[in-house]
Amino acid sequence: MERQDINPGAASVPSIIGAPALTMSSREIAELCEKQHKHVLRDIETMLGQITEPNFGPSNFLSSYTDSTGRSLKEYRLPKDLTVTLITGYRADLRYKVVKRLEELEGQAQAAPLADLSDPAVLVPLLTTYAQRTQVAEAKVNEMSPKAEAFDRLDVAEGNLTVRPASKVLNYPERKLTRWMELNRWAFRQNGKGPLQAYVEKRNAGYLDHRLRHFDDPKTGEPKVEVTLVITPKGLAKLAKVLPKDGAA
Repeated sequence: MERQDINPGAASVPSIIGAPALTMSSREIAELCEKQHKHVLRDIETMLGQITEPNFGPSNFLSSYTDSTGRSLKEYRLPKDLTVTLITGYRADLRYKVVKRLEELEGQAQAAPLADLSDPAVLVPLLTTYAQRTQVAEAKVNEMSPKAEAFDRLDVAEGNLTVRPASKVLNYPERKLTRWMELNRWAFRQNGKGPLQAYVEKRNAGYLDHRLRHFDDPKTGEPKVEVTLVITPKGLAKLAKVLPKDGAA
């Protein structure tokens, strides 16, 4: 992340102190958030497509870099407000890494030369731009906050989980989680007893799955199959958003 014009050839967006805007490249965001650059590019374009401000089109933040083979490739350079807006839906630990990096760069930028704020021709455009960008960013963060809260509840869980560890990740009592899944057609028990099993539609949606264990019956020697319900990462994310908060542990 560097202090420079966001896009050569496009109007640069001045910061409130009059220096070029502090920006973070999509490549650095991808590295900090442990994502492929192409996926971050996609997320940025989706985000910018949802913001209707005239100066927030993708071309306003488009830049390029040269890779090790000499090819010129696309990247975006985002100011702080859009960087924070972008990562709102990412995992909490990854968002924290980006925010700490932003704080580090802001500290490095404190020595930047100040604009002459006594000159109305300088001050008025700065304040207008700053106010517009702040309003858009705050509105976007408010819109995405339920999603962010859901991912906070997931912490850093990875892989399929059985109900007990999933309840701990979700901070939701195991018994209440099991009951909620039965009442809301996520899972059921054959004839009202036995192990939990997933409804077909929840398996097809990628929320739940079954873990199978093959073994021989110790008494009869016959082959048996034990079915255990597991919740996928996609299912955890969905549950984190739909579970009632008043049932949390």
